Amino acid sequence: MAGHDHHHHQLSLCFCDLMRLLWSLVAPCAYLSLVLTLVLLLLLLGVRMWLQGRRRARRAQDGGGPAVAFFHPYCNAGGGGERVLWCSLRALMQRYPGVSFVVYTGDQGVTGEQILDGARQRFNITLPRPITFVFLRHRSLVEAASYPHFTLLGQSGGSMFLGWEALTAFVPDLYVDSMGYAFTLPIFRYLGGCKVASYVHYPTVSTDMLSVVRERNPRFNNADFISRNPVLSAAKVVYYCCFALLYGLAGSCSDVIMVNSTWTLGHILALWRSPSRTSIVYPPCDVRAFLDVPLEEEEEEEAEEEGWEELGREEEEGADRKCHSIVSVGQFRPEKDHRLQIRAFHKLLCRKGEGPGGRESLRLVLIGGCRNQEDEERVLMLRGLCQELGVSDRVDFKLNVPFEELKRELVDATVGLHTMWNEHFGIGVVECMAAGTIVLAHKSGGPKLDIVVPYEGGQTGFLADSEDSYAATMETILALSPAARLEIRRNGRRSVERFSDQEFEACFLAAMESLMSKLER
Repeated sequence: MAGHDHHHHQLSLCFCDLMRLLWSLVAPCAYLSLVLTLVLLLLLLGVRMWLQGRRRARRAQDGGGPAVAFFHPYCNAGGGGERVLWCSLRALMQRYPGVSFVVYTGDQGVTGEQILDGARQRFNITLPRPITFVFLRHRSLVEAASYPHFTLLGQSGGSMFLGWEALTAFVPDLYVDSMGYAFTLPIFRYLGGCKVASYVHYPTVSTDMLSVVRERNPRFNNADFISRNPVLSAAKVVYYCCFALLYGLAGSCSDVIMVNSTWTLGHILALWRSPSRTSIVYPPCDVRAFLDVPLEEEEEEEAEEEGWEELGREEEEGADRKCHSIVSVGQFRPEKDHRLQIRAFHKLLCRKGEGPGGRESLRLVLIGGCRNQEDEERVLMLRGLCQELGVSDRVDFKLNVPFEELKRELVDATVGLHTMWNEHFGIGVVECMAAGTIVLAHKSGGPKLDIVVPYEGGQTGFLADSEDSYAATMETILALSPAARLEIRRNGRRSVERFSDQEFEACFLAAMESLMSKLER
């Protein structure tokens, strides 16, 4: 019994020694962590006070007016996001004359005047007064090409460094992220002490992206070697889930959140979890610039029934002699899936064959903006695909075209083609409908939920989701009678009036009112 007590006493001593050893190791680490945390907090507080001091000095030098800054590293591009930027600026300038405006841009080799002139040519938008451009030198930090692996994480981290460069160059009172760089929001809110707002075109990560990886489907953002490997696919799902958590935390910093469609709204509510601060503001589409163009058959609208029949027969006889152009409007980015357009067009040509009304009567026109060398290389690859399929003589590429040329192509087109899977909205789709073009869009995202929907019970366009369905639907559209096409064109044109510049400006100003009213106090 005594031996047992002695053994128990020795175990107790060993346990106490072990605890003392652990405490001697843990205590310094705990103290060091506490000290480092306090130092970090003091450093962040010092940086915040320094930046706020710079803002006060700037306001005192400029006369005390508040400043609103838009973060748009690609503001000289010609896409729908840039139209949102310029229309937002125009609306705020007209409503708030005492506020100055700044645009952070990563564009190099151009002046502010050239950027504004480009906006005037491409979008028919002129700002009522001057703005200030802050030219950022490290835009490559947010280029996908800089991160061949872990692209989302790399670009998001890079955007924080680019945001820091922007903040130290100019400290605004209100910061607006108009390109979807959510990880810049906490930089401006907590370090810059700014009010922050965001306009989200497309969630950086979404549940749809997770499902693509889980189901091991190869896509432009899910390489074949990952989709074929269950271990790599599982690891990528974990990576996406962790990234989605960080993305949600960053996005929830925004005081006002605007999204461009029903599809985007659903994803942002799931990720950012801020329903009281989130609203849909449909992007501006210059529909009025197209509405002054009469539809082709409108002059015969008041003809008698038999006159219509005779006219229909005459037009059907001449239909084979007419050259039908199929126009696509969208930046040359991988997600726009121009390869699908070219392949579907090739199948359409094979269906139509040679002879009258066949190959020679069809033309595919790809209109879009090139943001950088990567986009230009993609255009070269697309040209190569056209040569490979033998359709290069029937496909035209039109890059960075002025607005008037875009308008002319759309007005002359028979079909407006769109192929992006889960397109967040689809400004190009709306412009096609406003121009009187029959739209064939991807059966997903914004086009399916918000745009190509029935109007007063009438059809406004068509949807497809594969090479075969696109080719078959294009053939169906071309086979419609002129009267049937006219009815769809009219419905489409009437339905897109809700996406006008004026509607956007009213909704945008209403969403921003709570922040802008505080600035003017």
